[in-house]
Amino acid sequence: MRSRVLGADAREILAVVLLVCLPTALSAQATPPARSAQAVREFLGLGPLPDAAAAKRGAPVYAANCAFCHGSLARGAEGPSLIYSEFVLKDEHGALLAEFLKSGRPEKGMPAFATLSDEQRKDVAEFLHQQVEDVANRGAYEVKTIVLGDPRKGARYVAAHCLTCHSLTGDLKGLAAKWRPVDLQRYWIMPPRTDSSRAITATVRSSQDTWRGRVQQIDDFRIVLVEDSERPVVIARDAGVTVELHDPLAPHVAMIGHLADSDMINVTAYLETLK
Repeated sequence: MRSRVLGADAREILAVVLLVCLPTALSAQATPPARSAQAVREFLGLGPLPDAAAAKRGAPVYAANCAFCHGSLARGAEGPSLIYSEFVLKDEHGALLAEFLKSGRPEKGMPAFATLSDEQRKDVAEFLHQQVEDVANRGAYEVKTIVLGDPRKGARYVAAHCLTCHSLTGDLKGLAAKWRPVDLQRYWIMPPRTDSSRAITATVRSSQDTWRGRVQQIDDFRIVLVEDSERPVVIARDAGVTVELHDPLAPHVAMIGHLADSDMINVTAYLETLK
């Protein structure tokens, strides 16, 4: 019979998953919006950044000539949504769309807009690209505020659940000055494993040997440890092999399973006062 990770408790398995996945996820989430938006745009193949000024000029032109069919934001109405239009997605700065709008597709009910100037048609194209950007590029999303809770209730939660490990005059002092509210909420719930002091470690024992190190990978069949020498050691989880995990963030992992939404927003509101 293979040994099991602390009785295969789901929270312990989650801890290991967090070890592997969380640093990368937090790094991506902490990326400044402009850089993140560009990365998402490139990954999705959205093309160049829309010209915001041209899109703004194109909005009333689109509203007067196109919205009755395709909807006010190009999401579709009597006619199809243009957000997913292959023709729109292939276009760059009106190079295809401006000429297309000039001739239209009368045989399919799409009128020509020859009376519009070339500049107006290009502005309409930029308006459409801006709608695609707004829908598809989550990297450009901006969280306005999440400080919506009751700081007094948050203070009571912190006093009851957090001060065994943390201190208002120590690591919590000035916390709100370090992060934006959206990052503050993310990090107090699950602090990033940014250094070795927060890494999950393990002690693995067999009848002949004992290994200790940072957990790099674990599953039902093997565990990979990184020892102090930074050398990875692969250990098969055969019969008689036991694994003891040590997670300095175990209280946070356990908290995630029962943290109420109200407690989350109240604690964030309280921590935001610690400037």
